[in-house]
Amino acid sequence: MSTSAPASTGTGVELEIGGMTCASCAMRIEKKLNKLDGVTATVNYATEKAKVTVPEGYDPALLIAEVEKTGYTAAVPAPKRRTSDAAIPGDADEVDPELMSLRNRLIGSIILTVPVIAMAMIPALQFTYWQWASLALASPVIVWAAWPFHKAAWTNLKHGAATMDTLISMGTSAAFLWSLYALFFGTAGTPGMTHPFEFSLAPSDGAANIYLEVGAGVTMFILGGRYFEKRSKKQAGAALRALLELGAKEVSVLRGGVETKIPVEDLQVGDEFIVRPGEKIATDGVVAAGTSAVDESMLTGEAVPVEVTVGDTVTGATTNAGGRLVVRATRIGSDTQLAQMARLVEDAQTGKAEVQRLADRISGVFVPIVIVIAFATLGGWLGAGFPVTAAFTAAVAVLVIACPCALGLATPTALLVGTGRGAQMGVLIKGPEVLESTRTIDTVVLDKTGTVTTGKMTLVDVVVEPGTDRAELLRLAGALEDASEHPIAQAIAKGATQEVGALPTPEDFANIEGKGVQGIVDGHAVLVGRESLLAEWSLHLSPDLAAAKASAEDEGKTVVAVAWDGRARGILVVADTVKPTSADAIARLKALGLTPILLTGDNEAVARRIAAEVGIDEVIAEVLPKDKVDVVTRLQGEGKVVAMIGDGVNDAPALAQADLGLAMGTGADVAIEASDITLVRGDLRSAVDAIRLSRKTLATIKTNLFWAFAYNVAAIPVAALGMLNPMLAGAAMALSSVFVVGNSLRLRGFKSVAKQ
Repeated sequence: MSTSAPASTGTGVELEIGGMTCASCAMRIEKKLNKLDGVTATVNYATEKAKVTVPEGYDPALLIAEVEKTGYTAAVPAPKRRTSDAAIPGDADEVDPELMSLRNRLIGSIILTVPVIAMAMIPALQFTYWQWASLALASPVIVWAAWPFHKAAWTNLKHGAATMDTLISMGTSAAFLWSLYALFFGTAGTPGMTHPFEFSLAPSDGAANIYLEVGAGVTMFILGGRYFEKRSKKQAGAALRALLELGAKEVSVLRGGVETKIPVEDLQVGDEFIVRPGEKIATDGVVAAGTSAVDESMLTGEAVPVEVTVGDTVTGATTNAGGRLVVRATRIGSDTQLAQMARLVEDAQTGKAEVQRLADRISGVFVPIVIVIAFATLGGWLGAGFPVTAAFTAAVAVLVIACPCALGLATPTALLVGTGRGAQMGVLIKGPEVLESTRTIDTVVLDKTGTVTTGKMTLVDVVVEPGTDRAELLRLAGALEDASEHPIAQAIAKGATQEVGALPTPEDFANIEGKGVQGIVDGHAVLVGRESLLAEWSLHLSPDLAAAKASAEDEGKTVVAVAWDGRARGILVVADTVKPTSADAIARLKALGLTPILLTGDNEAVARRIAAEVGIDEVIAEVLPKDKVDVVTRLQGEGKVVAMIGDGVNDAPALAQADLGLAMGTGADVAIEASDITLVRGDLRSAVDAIRLSRKTLATIKTNLFWAFAYNVAAIPVAALGMLNPMLAGAAMALSSVFVVGNSLRLRGFKSVAKQ
């Protein structure tokens, strides 16, 4: 997909980037591209894409060549397969070669590494030639399985950078090369050699020490973390696929007066097509014949269906909830509102700032320090007159102990336990970068319909004339409405059934399109609908009923008039109601230091009433669906760190744009896919749980990372003094790993606010 250039002189080019292992890779590519004349680029690590604005006629091959000079791959995305497709980054079932490669390396390293670690740590398993068996098993792990780390480390080295890949490559290579030296030139290859349980600190020349389990173990654990991270990143295009799945697949088109079913991709502008009750409208168009109520909740999020008649515009993917319509297509394919919304989602995802991995940031400082210490150790031993062998032993020991096995467990274990606990509570967290976003959130933007409110029309009030029985009004009106498929009619019928029980069956039922229904119920001639329907029969509301109707409509509620036997008898008030737990959830969000803002397309009066009911002070109302993302962007421009909670298709771009997107699991699939966190239960208190759990999990990851490095930092002086033996190195590795796992398991005790 081409993006719009910010200036009239430029065009947009999109590139798919390969080979990135961290956010610093994306920054490096971006910096390189931006040095080209007339080029402006943004590179996103999460979606693995670059959006580049270039002068007219600029050859994309020059951009690709520049990226390849940086050590990564680039390609222009393959053409779209269907004209109706917006930009789809790839099908869900499409094989990702990089992911498959990681998976194969991980499986291979697990199979080969487990026996290596077992033999090194358990003397009883150290048979006569165990060290050579360890070499045979560990070599493919350290060379082949760890190749992505070595390759990334070399790329980083060429650009003067150090990341976690540098640390992994340096440590595993040092452990492997020294083990080769000890086996072939030292005494470690002697038959019957063992690593006994010796925790005493005594200098040695290192010729009997092998560290193959360190190199293989670190590779295995960190490959596991990378694989699960890469797998979650593959879902980047799912929001767009979910959006496009909303549309109709086939359409009944009228050509020459004959109705023909064709694939929606073959529809042309100007074609007239039929939409029956319950069917999706195939594409954007204008009503050519018929009247109906159209359920636009999937796109707008608003629960009240929109009445349409000849000349009114309708939107593709919305549902015809009433009568038969003939629609003339005005926009097809990538020009439709649905496709434009898909582009908004993708733009928001691509432009989203990515948080660099904590381990990379720490490694950037830690690696140079370790290298300096290693060289200082080498120089110190040589300067003190010790043999070259002893000096190299101490220097390599520093590099070996600096490669912490627990580092590979620090993030995956906390994430696994934290997300598992979240899933038990109905909170689905999508990845590690989500957690860091929650730390800085200060503003929560909430969609109204389906998020703060139920999103469903409910009978909320019944006003009757003096002398009219409320139960009778509900029974007669409910009986007629029960025969109608209109969403408002169904809400009234449901409310009447709950209050008065079983409803009678009407006779001579008739649906007056756009106005209401009429029929005979228990011998009474009953009218239920708009005030204009009653006026056709010369029936009028009394001043009291008219005042009650006006008051309800001022609050954004829908009013239905009821009359029978020649008199207006009362009104029924239908509205979207606030969820029972919403007020408590808002109070708890405030207690977390967050500022809630209600965002809705409804009128100001309705929004203010709902906001007052749940305790929200700031309201942004009457916002068009496509403008929600602009509101989030504006708030971010004001320096706010924004979380967005929504449930509708129209919320998807805003959810993707927000620093943290939370989708109600009861809402549209595309909203769920575009979000960072899914709240399965649809209870707003789950948002509180999500933010609390994310912050707690992030704190656990930080503690894990601290100890993963701390154990090794504490052992570096021991290594520099030449007193590090394999058992001590193995014990430090095991102890730090046990601590990290134990600390992560504490997250299992996290409690939901609903149970406090």
